Amino acid sequence: MATLRFQALKETLNRPVVEIDESIRRSELFGKNVFNEASMRQYLTKDSFKSVTDAILTGSKISREVADHISTGMKEWAISKGATHYTHWFQPLTGGTAEKHDAFFETIGDGLAIEKFGGGQLVQQEPDASSFPNGGIRNTFEARGYTAWDPTSPAFVFGTTLCIPTVFVSYTGEALDNKTPLLRALQAVDSAATDVAKYFDKKVSKVNATLGWEQEYFLIDSALAASRPDLSVAGRTLLGHASAKGQQLDDHYFGSIPTRVLNYMRDLETQCMLLGIPVKTRHNEVAPNQFELAPIFEEANLAVDHNSLIMDVMRKVAERHKFVVLFHEKPFAGINGSGKHNNWSLSTDTGVNLLSPGSTPMKNLQFLTFFVNTIKAVCDNEELLRATIASASNDHRLGANEAPPAIISAFIGSQLTAVLDELEKVTDGKLSPQEKTDLKLNVVGKIPEILLDNTDRNRTSPFAFTGNKFEFRAVGSTANCAVPMTALNAMVAKQLNEFKVEVDALIKDKKMKKDDAIFNVLREYIKQSKKIRFEGDGYGEAWEKEAKKRGLSNNKTTPEALKANLDKKFIKLYEDLNIMNKVEIEARHEIQVEEYGMRIQIEGRLLGDIARNHVIPTAIRYQNLLIENVTGLKQIYGDDFKKHSEEQMNLIEVISDHIKQINKGITEMIEERKKANKKDAEKRAEAYCNKVKPYFDVIRYHCDKLELLVDDELWPLTKYRELLFTK
Repeated sequence: MATLRFQALKETLNRPVVEIDESIRRSELFGKNVFNEASMRQYLTKDSFKSVTDAILTGSKISREVADHISTGMKEWAISKGATHYTHWFQPLTGGTAEKHDAFFETIGDGLAIEKFGGGQLVQQEPDASSFPNGGIRNTFEARGYTAWDPTSPAFVFGTTLCIPTVFVSYTGEALDNKTPLLRALQAVDSAATDVAKYFDKKVSKVNATLGWEQEYFLIDSALAASRPDLSVAGRTLLGHASAKGQQLDDHYFGSIPTRVLNYMRDLETQCMLLGIPVKTRHNEVAPNQFELAPIFEEANLAVDHNSLIMDVMRKVAERHKFVVLFHEKPFAGINGSGKHNNWSLSTDTGVNLLSPGSTPMKNLQFLTFFVNTIKAVCDNEELLRATIASASNDHRLGANEAPPAIISAFIGSQLTAVLDELEKVTDGKLSPQEKTDLKLNVVGKIPEILLDNTDRNRTSPFAFTGNKFEFRAVGSTANCAVPMTALNAMVAKQLNEFKVEVDALIKDKKMKKDDAIFNVLREYIKQSKKIRFEGDGYGEAWEKEAKKRGLSNNKTTPEALKANLDKKFIKLYEDLNIMNKVEIEARHEIQVEEYGMRIQIEGRLLGDIARNHVIPTAIRYQNLLIENVTGLKQIYGDDFKKHSEEQMNLIEVISDHIKQINKGITEMIEERKKANKKDAEKRAEAYCNKVKPYFDVIRYHCDKLELLVDDELWPLTKYRELLFTK
């Protein structure tokens, strides 16, 4: 195995740089492989084009006859782009994407064939659903599931395949994917936010939730990654001693991008432009070999699709450059992990960002309305928000190396804190002319300071306001954005609905003016949601104590956090808004707890395998060399050999003790796994978390100590200094 390690290092050092041609402007490439408005105008009839745009804007249905016309135009466009197959591209409950390719090919007899793609094939298909996670919604022998076209997310050609974004539902109608609940949540927040926005502008007829994700990732040479069984199977290193140099010098962050990496990024960006993914930012992240890319904001459904797609594109482009992309939240111990910050806001069809401070008292009252309601929604549903980012991999990241803690809190900055504190002090339910002027001064006069203050944001805050949006920083890098976005938009929709009811009641029953009624309700919300606001260090023990005193949850592990999914309060939230029913919620919960247990089980088996089949044999081989050395010294020095071999004897003893502790830890871990496997899914997840997983650190500790003791030429596993610092 040591030979494989050194062979991988040699191969890496001899890598040729793949040059990328950037002579074509990005703007000229953008959307070329997307069936967008320009393509539809060219390939669809006027009626077909109108039918699609109406479906996108108003949700109207497309008739089967029109679907036949659309499918014909879409097929001709796709073939012109080199497509030979089509697929319904969907997002099952695995967290990734799925696709089954069918050819534009059909025989017509007499040895003849044609390219065919009809409306029925566009609108709906029936892939085998039996092997996807379903959480007990269906039996294994019930294979039927349906994918249905989502016209709000444009089709695209990737490689030689026309990809049609779809939802995925069971035969009985339950959602078997992450997209369906998201679409329902977006519809709910659109309706609720539009009703409230009309207080300030009657022209508003639609509100879109927008999302700008930031994708962090590691790039590791493919040969080096292949030499590590843990990276190949688990996506993270289960053992490995820290490199002498890590990120302590902060010299990688925003540093000059290595040439080989830059060429990968250029290639990736070209592919993104063709697919209409508006990537804009690229840079080195904090940890060595860690990077980030981020796009321009988009409507949330499209942004989620683009993030799911880009993760696939990143892997495929990496193959060309002999890299492996690591999306795991914590692939290396002792250095930063990777997140996927979800920047969320609401914008109207009149071009207004509802979370952007304005230039007049009325615009600022509008801003405060959506700002305060969002904080109130997060305050009332913080445990649900925490559950949406819970996973075995994200557990390693939360609360360490600039990642937010498990306690959900909102950071809004000192200036906005002062604004809310001032508004809270107003005792009269009515706004006087002077108070309205103060509202203008307190908010409008602080805009430059607000933007400055919140751009330099609290990196330990899970949910931070950053000038004109909220940044949900706790989302993990492997996550599907649809899950946290479904919850966030749902809770904000519920909150805005309640706000509307309360304001209308004050206007009608108390005969209050609209502005006074809005302010009166907001003032109470500011008081009620104060406990969620926190401006300090989220890592400190003092915050844990303070959060407990405030009544905030601190669910540090995934099994603990996921229990919120089954809270009657949160089930009612989803059911009332027709986002998910109880069956769908319980199914997702079962899938998540089962997945958690399986991931820890896989890692436990893998760690035991590596430790017993790689680490221990290597340690024994080196120990035998030491024994040979001591034997030789005895032959040379006779009875006086002890003083010449004292260090070797101590080293032999230390190695023996580490081997003993590794074997002991693995044996005990296996016994705990056997016990855990006899329990139901919920208890099994808890057992793997609390009884099995603690052995990982024990076994790793002794393996990592051996790495420092054993001859480097014998050590079989590529080391951190080689994985993280090879260009």
